[in-house]
This record gives sequence, C-alpha cells and structure tokens, in this order.
Amino acid sequence: MGLLSFGTPLAWEEAKIYSDHVRVNGINHFSSIYHKLKNKQKDCLLWGDEVEYMVVTFDDENKNAKLSLRVFEILSELQKEEEAALQNSELNGTSWKPEFGRYMLEGTPGLPYGGTLKDILQVEPNMKFRRQLAAKYMKPNEVPITIASFPRLGCQGQFLEPHYEPRGEASRSLFVPDEIINPHARFPGSKVAINMPIFHDIKTPKPFIDPTIPRDRNLFPEDKEAAEGAALPDHIYMDAMVFGMGCCCLQITFQSCNIEEARRLYDQLANMGPIMLALTAAAPIYRGYLADVDCRWNVIAGSVDDRTKEERDLETLKPEYNDLDLVYDKEICKKLMDDGIDELLARHVAHLFIRDPLVIFKELNIQSTNWQTMRFKPPPPNSNIGWRVEFRSMEIQITDFENAAFAVFIVLLTRVILSYGLNFYIPISKVDENMLIAHKRDAVLNDKFWFRKNLFENEINNGINRESLNADGSSEEHHTNTQQPNGDTPTSIEDEYEQMSINEIINGDGDKFPGLIILIFRYLESVNIDIESRCMLGKYLEFVSRKAGGKLQTTAKWIREFVRSHPKYQQDSVVTQEINYDLMKMIDKVQKGEAGAPELLGGFGIDS
Repeated sequence: MGLLSFGTPLAWEEAKIYSDHVRVNGINHFSSIYHKLKNKQKDCLLWGDEVEYMVVTFDDENKNAKLSLRVFEILSELQKEEEAALQNSELNGTSWKPEFGRYMLEGTPGLPYGGTLKDILQVEPNMKFRRQLAAKYMKPNEVPITIASFPRLGCQGQFLEPHYEPRGEASRSLFVPDEIINPHARFPGSKVAINMPIFHDIKTPKPFIDPTIPRDRNLFPEDKEAAEGAALPDHIYMDAMVFGMGCCCLQITFQSCNIEEARRLYDQLANMGPIMLALTAAAPIYRGYLADVDCRWNVIAGSVDDRTKEERDLETLKPEYNDLDLVYDKEICKKLMDDGIDELLARHVAHLFIRDPLVIFKELNIQSTNWQTMRFKPPPPNSNIGWRVEFRSMEIQITDFENAAFAVFIVLLTRVILSYGLNFYIPISKVDENMLIAHKRDAVLNDKFWFRKNLFENEINNGINRESLNADGSSEEHHTNTQQPNGDTPTSIEDEYEQMSINEIINGDGDKFPGLIILIFRYLESVNIDIESRCMLGKYLEFVSRKAGGKLQTTAKWIREFVRSHPKYQQDSVVTQEINYDLMKMIDKVQKGEAGAPELLGGFGIDS
C-alpha cells in the first residue's frame, strides 16, 4: 500500500471543515499537472515491486506465534542501510517504509528496474536480499514472513508481542488494541463491520455463532452492535481497519512512456485484477477461523468503506463498457471537462473525490486514502517521474521465487499488451463480477471468469496472425475505460466475451484462445535474449502456468489443507494457537528452503 513517510493527520472534526477545500484544490492540482505534462513523451519504462512482510515472533515454550510490534526499531536500522545498499548495483539496493500495521514492513528495490530483460532477472535476487537484510535486524526468535493475513489476528489471548488489551479510542475494537496501528495516522470514528463467511467443516456448528465475541463489554456505546446484528450468523466478524489494511500483498508499479500508454495499461490491467487475485489466493483464515473464501480483498473493502447512505444513492451515467452506476462528483467532472480534460478521465478523477476524505494530512497527497485494484498515478510535481500505473490485486506469496514469478509475469504481460496492441476490454460490471468469483474457495480449479474472446485489435499488427497463435484475430472497434472511445460501439457487446477458466485464460484452450503464457513466449522469441535468461524466465512462466492449470496448489489451498490435516485440528473451523504456531514455523522453513512443499512449489525455486 505504502504510507506517507511523514504526515500530520487532522482530527475528524477539523478535517470535515477542509473537505471542500481538499476537493477544489485536488482537482485544480490534477488539472494543472495534466495540462503541464499531458504531452510528456518518451519516458523510459521504469518499474518496481512492493513486498510486504509481517514480523512474527516465536514463543517456543508456549507454542505461540505472535506479531511483533518492534517494527519501528527494525525500520530505523534498515533505513540506515539504504544508502550503503544502493552501492550494490547488482542487487539494485533496497528501500524500506512503514505500513498500516505496526508489525508490517514494506520493502522495495532501492532504484526502479529498467525495461531490459536483465533488469527483470534481478527481481528474485533483490527480493532475497531484502528478506536477508530485514532478518539481520531482528531478534533470534523473530522472522520476516510473507503471508497475506495473520491467522490469529484479533483472537482472544496473546497474539501480539508485547501484549495490549483491545480498548483504544482510535479503533474502538473488541478484538485489537490501538497499539497495533502505525502511529503515523489514526483513524478514529465509528467501527467497521466486516463479515466473511465461515468454512463449515464436519463439526462446525450450524448456524455458527461466534462464541468469542464479548457479550458483556460496554466500554464504547457501539460495542453492543456485534451482539445485536452487526456480527452475522455463519460469518467471521471483524470490527477494525487493521483486519483489512493489516493484510499483506505484492504490488507492481510501472512508469509509462506517456499518458496514453499509462491509460492503456490502466484499462487493460484492471481486467486482469480478479484473475491474478484468484491465481495468487493466499488468505483463508481470519480471527482464528477457517473462512469459506481464499482472498483478502473483500476484507480490505469492508475495512475502508466509509460511505454514507446519501453517497450510495448518487446517480451516474452508464456507457457501454463503463456499465456500472459509478458514483462520481458531477460538478468536479464538469470542472475538469471545462478545463479540457476528456470525459472518461475526468469521471475517473471525479470518482476519487466523491466522499469526504477519510484522512486529511497537513502535508496533503491526493490518493493517500484511495484503495483500488489499479491506481492511476499522475507525475509528482517538480520531479522527473512520468505517468504511472500500479497493479495492486495480487496476494503475497510465501517464497521469494513465487513473488518474483508473479511479478515477472505481470511485467512481461505489459510488454505483450503494448507490443501486440492487445484488447482486454469487457464491461466493468463483469470485472466486478469476476472479483466476487475470485474470492471463492478454490476458484482457480472450480470457477469461470468473464474474459474477452478476441484479444487482437488488428491481426496484421506486429506480425501476429491467427495461425501462429491459435486465436481468432478479427479486428474491431471498441471503447476504452479511461481513454477516449475509438470508433463506433459494436452492435453486440455480449458477443465479445465469455466465461473461461483461469487455466484457459493463462494457458489457452487449444483451439481459439491462445492463452497469455503463449503470447508471452511469442514475445520472448521476438526479442534478443540469451539462453540462460530464457531458461530463468521460462521457469517463472512455467510456474505460473502450473498454478493456473491446478497442478500446483494456491497458497490458500496449501494453508487450508495444512490446518485440516493437523493432528490437533478438531474439524470445527478453529485454528488454535498451537496450529497457528506450527503453520508459521512451517512457512518460515519453506521460505528459507529448509522444508519442501511440493504441492505448493513443485520443486520450483530450490536452485533459483
């Protein structure tokens, strides 16, 4: 996610006064940037990944794995190392920032990667270097673990080191203390209500009514809400932002050569968000219970949904691909259009300003509290940074090889999209439907996703043809999501897409649809690449291919099966302290290469 390094948040009552001021100045700021830099051309491809770590401490005597709140001590030492690490050009250096949870670290390469294949091959070594560097400043019983959600966050008993009781004014939570939150920004106000469906195992009660929710606590007036309906039957109830914003993910940011290329990547990759979410699924446990979902995204959405009823009822337009009733500020949209910004981009920016800002900093930044699967990033003022997009849906994986493989896949896919002029457009409502499907348990194996049947705008472009790719390469005009429409709208939008399995999307169907992996391999054949590099990139792509084909388990599947096969598991959906301890120990061994996980890795990454 990436928090501001510095910032002074205003109290909510003070922040409300400045809401309109933020909107007015925000759109003026964007309009100024747009007109100043809309013709900025030929920025080179620069990109980087963000890996989020949880610092876990092991209490071997009591068989307890807890989250360490010592991150700021560790971070201080890591940031001292940044300049020295940057001298190691082979590994590109490192950079470290805090995250929402005080147990979280965000590590990135010290400098962006470039557009060469040599740069791409530095991703995994740099990830390994980051993990080693983080571990260097941890205690012997502390480890940096890359896991999407901590299974016992918010459980009764001790899940933090040091322990604090959940009684803070900021989160007002029944389950977590304020001390778990990064002190950079506080989020006071009414508590959230997140409900994720419980996984019903053989002995899970039906209906499931969470026995750990306090029924007699009245520290805050809203405490009684959980027992009076906020906590749904057959669901896992969570009442604080940290349950969502305290999850970890893998994010990739790209600098494009100009605004048109950035908008194109934003639109195309938005449709890949649900596919990659399901493919990287890694979050099947919340508050000590197995959930009937595999992904974290809806937990994040629930943790930051601050809409009022009025805001939910605003009316919007409904174009062909943008077919949702998207809420946006019409006055802001008109202001931007009057300033010469096209309607689709104006609506996108107006959508970012529909609600009062969740947090206002004296040192304001436009998008600091907007969380979406894709982020469109204008160039910062007074910098040489270009137009950027950020791909945000992927869940963090256990090993550096896995994270590198998915990062490399997305980077190579962007090269293919731009080189071959691929067209992934489907109605936005279908993308949202795909997001719901992606959360389902074992969605990679059991479910189908809406995807465009013909990826080619023009089968003559770049030498691509139907025969070489087993694809239907007929050309057609289309609308984009943030770019201006290109030609007339097709007479039948519904004929452009169909439901496909992730295996078909990634590996092809052997008939009409080529599969994204095939397109990437074709791209690699067209560029100058040595045998050793081709072999390494081939390993990453083969790994992603096997995940998509169900030959390797998702991380969520592997975690779920570890719990269900544990000798102390009672087939009741409960992940006990000891089960969690053994799971964290196993994950630590896997990420260090000390234990095999053939169902998860299939031998990949051992010698990489």
